[in-house]
Amino acid sequence: MQGVTFDNVLFLCVANSARSPMAEGLAKQLLGERVRIQSAGSEPSGINPLATAVMRELGIDISNYTSKSVDDVSVDGVNLVVTLCADEVCPVFLGNVRRLHWPIQDPDRSHEALTEEQRLDHFRVARDQIRKRLEVLGALHHPIDGLAPREFHASIRVPDLAAAVRFYTWLLGECPKEWTHRYATFVSERLKTNFVVLEDPQVTPAAHGALYHLGVDVGTRDAVIAAQAKARAAQCPIFKPARTTWQGTPLHELWLRDPGGNLVEVYARLTESELATMPADKEPVLL
Repeated sequence: MQGVTFDNVLFLCVANSARSPMAEGLAKQLLGERVRIQSAGSEPSGINPLATAVMRELGIDISNYTSKSVDDVSVDGVNLVVTLCADEVCPVFLGNVRRLHWPIQDPDRSHEALTEEQRLDHFRVARDQIRKRLEVLGALHHPIDGLAPREFHASIRVPDLAAAVRFYTWLLGECPKEWTHRYATFVSERLKTNFVVLEDPQVTPAAHGALYHLGVDVGTRDAVIAAQAKARAAQCPIFKPARTTWQGTPLHELWLRDPGGNLVEVYARLTESELATMPADKEPVLL
């Protein structure tokens, strides 16, 4: 079970005038009433009207917020503290709680000769950086009934197999375990990684998107079947249903697509007894 468990969050910066109140307003919109949200600072100085203005652009009203000292907020039950200072010294919160540090540049450029629109742009940048981080935090809020992988696998396409093998031997600090005329496989117990480079003449050295696929080894046939049930429950797109394949490396495998469309293989190597059941035609068998 993975995720970030919290139900009482405190955002901290120095003045509690821009970054932390914007974070408070954004978090209340994103997380709703299921989480208690507060913000405070070590030197509260009043809510910056430019922060209020750029939040209003998103339909969030923080005009009734007031700057608060960290000494004056209720800390009972706080189980996540997020500090937002970049160059300044952030307030100290004493307590055994989970902490995240998001260094967001102070958008208040009052000492600089800027137009009003330029000042607003600095606040928009800070607001949007906080919002994107909060979206990730929100996605992790509930524990996820996920898998228990024991190895990570990645395959990439390369234009020159020999050159790629030389480079990745240097990078990973070990030679490939095996290779053919088309691919080489690096298996690292130290890194718990199974990494394959696959020669593809269509890939040029300057090409982007050379990823072939990612994968995780879940250990057993039953774990692959369970992964399919969990993927369906989580509404993860299934590219190929769980099956046993015999061509190449015999595997129990399930193919998924991640939110960006990348292929992900959930797999388990066959045991000796399972290998003995290989059909004569080597056709895949659905699990």
